[in-house]
Amino acid sequence: MTKIRHRFLNHTINPKTETLVIGTFNPDTEENKADFFYGRQRNFLWTLIPTAFNESSLKTKPKDEKLKFIEKYRIDFIDLISEVEVDEVANYDDGYLDNKVTEWINVISKINKLPNLKRVCLTRKSFGDIPNMKSRIDEIKNYCNERKISFQFLTTPARFYGQAKQTEWTNFFRNDN
Repeated sequence: MTKIRHRFLNHTINPKTETLVIGTFNPDTEENKADFFYGRQRNFLWTLIPTAFNESSLKTKPKDEKLKFIEKYRIDFIDLISEVEVDEVANYDDGYLDNKVTEWINVISKINKLPNLKRVCLTRKSFGDIPNMKSRIDEIKNYCNERKISFQFLTTPARFYGQAKQTEWTNFFRNDN
């Protein structure tokens, strides 16, 4: 068994954040070349969000440009998992990882430190094969609902980019409620 930590555990969420994007896990492994959240080649978040604000894609741009963008639009990121223990080092499918988690990130405690938070989204819609993550997500969703913080499930930014996905993400990010 191999313990793998989250690649961006040292990331500090900006306290001025108004929109928080929740993902699952970004492994700190040699083959993962991501320089920041959602930075893997087959992930299109850095096209979806800038396009929502009529800005150019940041998909191939360096981390400092992404940080400037999220500061400007008061967006930040967090994942559910800080550490897993696995026997398949190259398998980061949520269904596989769901019962391999050795340490969760306390997302609610992070939300509590964000006085300007207006909306939260999760970059996943289905939970059939991830009951442990689903229960954590349900807690976060309920917490947000109790505090009148908008919570939405979005189609994953991974695998492909398309107009329907762009419209969904634009509608979420441009909603001022």
